[in-house]
Amino acid sequence: MGVVVVSGGTNGMGRALALGRAERGDRVLVLGRSRERGEALAGGSIAFLPVDLSSMAETRQVIEHILTENEVVDALALFANAVTPRRVMTVEGLERTFALYYLSRYLLSFGLRPALDRATAPVIVNVAGVGVTKGEVHWADPQLQSGYSAIAAQLQAGRANDLLGVGFGQRSGSRARYVLYHPGFTKSGDRSALPLVVRGLLAVAARPVADAVAPIHQFLDAPPAAPVTAVDREKRLPLSFPTLDPRDAERLMGLTEELLS
Repeated sequence: MGVVVVSGGTNGMGRALALGRAERGDRVLVLGRSRERGEALAGGSIAFLPVDLSSMAETRQVIEHILTENEVVDALALFANAVTPRRVMTVEGLERTFALYYLSRYLLSFGLRPALDRATAPVIVNVAGVGVTKGEVHWADPQLQSGYSAIAAQLQAGRANDLLGVGFGQRSGSRARYVLYHPGFTKSGDRSALPLVVRGLLAVAARPVADAVAPIHQFLDAPPAAPVTAVDREKRLPLSFPTLDPRDAERLMGLTEELLS
């Protein structure tokens, strides 16, 4: 039995993983904003920790809580994301998509390192869009003050998560294996903010949640040997893939520290 932390675990793929890990005998800590969904899920070996992961202060608080209550964390699975049609700034002055989809994952990855490093075979699975080459980190305007769109924000945060995996491997010194995983279009999460045509296409093309989650169970049960692994659906990507450039990763780590300081 291990301890598994799941961000964005109250619905969709995160919820499915949480239930699956509990069935396997793990103790699961689910992080999410919806108290209604979280409390409905909690019980037995699943605990719900309410947190708005777009808030860096709340994310830091939940990290401290987890470290205080758990000497060991065996696995961290990162799902939290939400499509935001219009540009929204958090109370901390951060563009919300970047804060929720990327910065919270940065904080959780590095922040939970002490407990992860005490595990026998620690692993972090970052569920995003590795393998997609569209989009970029807007180095001069990461807050997307000009040219904001929901798609541009999603793609930027996705590319940032690609680089987070590489940056974690370069900087953390952790024993935890970092897996970047793109499940492909999945029947998961709230798509109400997407255009109707896009929602229709996803409904037709999306794969079942159980199929998308199955590889994550494998990563948790038998973490890869390599410090960083990138998997686009069933295809393993070389770390020479364009979106995994180590120089860009180092640059992003520096930019992230500035944004969070």
